[in-house]
Order: sequence, then structure tokens, then C-alpha cells
Amino acid sequence: MPVILVLGTFLFFIVLDYYLNRNRAIATVAVEARRPVTAQVGGDHVDGFLVPQNVSYHFGHSWLTTERKGVVRVGADEFAAALVGKIEKIELPKPGQWIRQGQKILSFYRDGQKTEMVSPTEGEVLQVNAEVLNNPAMLRQDPYGKGWLISVHVPDEENTGRNLVPKGLIRQWMRESVERLYGMQPALAGAVAADGGRPADDLLAGIPNADWKQVTAEFFLTA
Repeated sequence: MPVILVLGTFLFFIVLDYYLNRNRAIATVAVEARRPVTAQVGGDHVDGFLVPQNVSYHFGHSWLTTERKGVVRVGADEFAAALVGKIEKIELPKPGQWIRQGQKILSFYRDGQKTEMVSPTEGEVLQVNAEVLNNPAMLRQDPYGKGWLISVHVPDEENTGRNLVPKGLIRQWMRESVERLYGMQPALAGAVAADGGRPADDLLAGIPNADWKQVTAEFFLTA
């Protein structure tokens, strides 16, 4: 009987600790969400695209950055934002939903079509950016700042960086993405430049026969 009592007490404190930490994380994110969220981007560009070195990247062109212990913020990089261009609607997972790395969780709508993006991490969605839902143009205007998409509680911090682009290969990876885009859409060659030129707000707009859904899916790894 004493053994059962000890085990029951131990289990109670484990459950209590989980909920206290979870609620603390949610409350902290709620406070932080009221503040401007701006990555320290500096002047780091690759072939004209802004590629901050203080965030981590998934090969499907989503990014994440650690807000605090156990909490990361997720968004779409500038290359992705320029590809989706002038979207009309964004759909995000709901708070409380458990998401897995590589799962299709972000949806962008344009001209009756939908393209999707995968999660760069695994965990529980704590909060979504209501401002970007109301004004999807923010994604293109400030992809690493006000255009962030969701905050996620990641209980397994040791594996947060698993299957992401290695830090030392970020520039090469982005350059290869741009070159591959040129190969798919030659008309875009010269639309961005490594000498300080900036990509158009809507890269695929006005390109004859450009299949928006197919091109985005190719780079977002959802094809």
C-alpha cells in the first residue's frame, strides 16, 4: 500500500509540473506576441534574397527561431514569400494542435488555388499571428518580422535542429534554390541579383505559362 501511495504521489507531481510549464509557456508567448517581432537580419543577402543567419531553415523554405526555452517562432523565408506573391488568404493550424516536422500545416491561397508548406519542427501550436491572417501581404513585406506565422512549444529541444539546413550550408542552399528557379523559369533570370538587387514582390506574376501551384510545391517539398 505505501508503494502505491508513493507512486501515485510521484505521478501527480509529474502531471502537475507538465501543466504548470505548459501554461507558463503559453502565458509568456501571449505577452511576447504584443511586442514587435523583428529578427536581427543585418544585411545578409543571397542573390538578392534576405537570409538572416540568426534563424534556422527547413529545406522546404520555412524558418524557425528560438524565442525562449521550449518555444520557437515559425515563418516562411523571403524566397518563399516572393514565390507565393500576392496571396489572398493564409490558413494556419489552430492553437493546441500537435504538429510534426515535415507535415503540411501552412496553406496559401491565390486565384482559387492553394499551395502548402511543411512545418520545420515538431510540437504544440501555442499561438497564430492574427495580424498576418487579416493582412496576408505582411508575409511578403516582413517575412522574418511582423509576417511570422505561428509559435510552437517544442518539448524536445535537443531535436529542434534535426533535419534543418546546416548553418554552414545556408548560403549555398539558397543560391541553389535561386538557380533552380531560373532553370524552371528562364524569364526570371535577372529578376534578382547578388549586387544588391532585390527580388520582385511577386516573382511569378506576369510570367507566361508559370504554374504557381506547381512551382511553389516544388520548392516547398509538397509536390
